[in-house]
Amino acid sequence: MKTIKGEAKLTFMEATSIIVGHGVGSGILSVPFLASRNSWREIIWVVAVCYCINLLMHLMIAELSYNNNGLQFIKCIEAELFKGKVKKIVTWVAFGFLGLSVISNVVGFITGGGAVLCAWFSIPSWAAMLIFYLVTAFVVLFGMKLVGICEKISVFAMVIVMAILFVATLVEQHTGFCNKFVASSNIVALYSMVAFSLSAVMSVPQVVKGLEGDTKKIRSSIALGTGINVGLILIITFMTLFACGSDVTGNGALVDLSSKLGGWVGIVGYIFSLLALSTSFWANTLNLRDIINEQTKWGTKISYLISSLPCLAIALFGLADFVGFTRIASVIQVLTGIGIICAYHQSRKKTGESLLCGKFGALPFQILVCVSSVLATVGALAKVQ
Repeated sequence: MKTIKGEAKLTFMEATSIIVGHGVGSGILSVPFLASRNSWREIIWVVAVCYCINLLMHLMIAELSYNNNGLQFIKCIEAELFKGKVKKIVTWVAFGFLGLSVISNVVGFITGGGAVLCAWFSIPSWAAMLIFYLVTAFVVLFGMKLVGICEKISVFAMVIVMAILFVATLVEQHTGFCNKFVASSNIVALYSMVAFSLSAVMSVPQVVKGLEGDTKKIRSSIALGTGINVGLILIITFMTLFACGSDVTGNGALVDLSSKLGGWVGIVGYIFSLLALSTSFWANTLNLRDIINEQTKWGTKISYLISSLPCLAIALFGLADFVGFTRIASVIQVLTGIGIICAYHQSRKKTGESLLCGKFGALPFQILVCVSSVLATVGALAKVQ
């Protein structure tokens, strides 16, 4: 096992919290909207299948980054796949697509954070999005270690908030479950959103670097972080469908829940939403900062401003609603995921060993992950009925 030196050393819980924070955000808060168009049978098996396949994909990506000394995806793909005279051109095209994916994610977080602040304080949406951006962007300016610390604190706070909100949902007035199976396209759409919600692929290299290449800790951190996100998906979905019934909208689960229950319960819901969206913002902008810096060598501060300011501008234009942005992001992200798995295939062949995935990184499992990505892409484009 080799030692990988990164920007800062993370503890096991800080690394796990980055995985959790990346997933807890617009995707998880959008799941109940799609779950309301499916029965509980579909919801449970979709979540179970997504966890297994996403865990496998994350371990493959961790091994790819590990084999390339903790580099982000563009440099990994460049080293493993691109050859010859067109190498630079294809690398920059891949850089553009991957950057667009992360930007779409961050726009969704800013839009969602603005929606929460707007609903809570009754301020203009543009002001709400600007406030959310300024507060959250400050953390990443100080680097990966502070992000890891803030992620850990926020995850702990979210667990407490979720426990309070869960009890409140059970004892307060509620509508009861109204979700039911409507059409097969809704299952595929749900699969896509759950897969997207569990995806922390862009943060995996941060875990590899932060844990300094400790394969046992890397594997455990990814498994635990993804598992925590599964639990949060099920709890949030249960609470929203139980309390809101047929009144679930596309504005995000806890915005609906807070509007339905009101009072102090509403405030708790708003706090959780802001914590969830903030952790996702931190993880995604930190990743995009590193991608840009590795590609351009402009330094972390300038790379961070370039990675985050366009997201704010796009969000302020209001080009799509909360769920709409997250579905756009999921289309691009799963497509780029196929290219990453191809790079992993080459890396595995070149190294001749598999310290993280073992036999579960073999070709049949690589194909399974790619098929899942295609299915998730189809689901992101499917019409919800």
